Amino acid sequence: MRHPHPPQPPSPERSAELRRRFAEEARSERPDLATLCLLVGAEADGTLDEAGLDAAQVELDRLAGQLPFRPGTPRAWAVALRDLLGERYGFHGVAADYQRLESSLLHEVLRRRRGLPILLSVVWLEVARRAGAPVYGVALPGHFVVGLGTESGPESGSLEERVLVDPFDGGRVLSGQDAEVLVAGATGAELRASMEPAAPLDVVSRVLNNIRAWAARRPEQSAVGLWAIDLALLLPAHAARLRYERARLLVQRGEFAAGAGELEAYAEVVGAVDQAVAEEVRGEARAARAMLN
Repeated sequence: MRHPHPPQPPSPERSAELRRRFAEEARSERPDLATLCLLVGAEADGTLDEAGLDAAQVELDRLAGQLPFRPGTPRAWAVALRDLLGERYGFHGVAADYQRLESSLLHEVLRRRRGLPILLSVVWLEVARRAGAPVYGVALPGHFVVGLGTESGPESGSLEERVLVDPFDGGRVLSGQDAEVLVAGATGAELRASMEPAAPLDVVSRVLNNIRAWAARRPEQSAVGLWAIDLALLLPAHAARLRYERARLLVQRGEFAAGAGELEAYAEVVGAVDQAVAEEVRGEARAARAMLN
């Protein structure tokens, strides 16, 4: 099966500007999920210019304007969103979407009305939020869905106070049993009683994780993996191990000196905690430098 070619990246100047804006938004008091996801899209797709970024925000506004005015209960909101986004506009996902980088890019998901569960959930979240719905993302193990109603778990009330919907399945309203089946099917694990709402930066981090995983399965797309790591490193909270991952990716790309330098810098950091691991990493750095000869 031939996979479609991913979009071409922007110029280095445009990329630098996008990263500056991404870092600024990520560190703002209330990071905007749609803006962050669209900046990720612009880093992936050089054709997404300022007019395209604005058009995507306008499309989210337009969709929100077509929802009934404050339909009422969480379930009524869920049904209204399903009827509009899932049924009228046909937003949903299929298994083949996991093979496409575009499935992780918000502007492409708005255009194609197809995408990964987390990106379709971003559409639901942003449309519902603009319309005034009590909405939040829920990262079930192995599958991202959307919650409507109170964010608090059963310890402060009953699960009836909120409704879960699955945008990947066109916004289907999930019963408790449906959610358990989804989690078991994805991970083999059991559904925990309380699922914490996912903050915007958590959602963006997961989107970037998905892009890195997509690129890792395609060594010829290492440039995509590299910019996804670079954006993840701009998030206020990120795993130190990302720097190790970046260094190894540079070596894989044949950038031996740069990769070795980053491996040595990471070894210094990790050495304060685990000397054995630090020595292993220094060994990798030496091997990378040896490739230069």
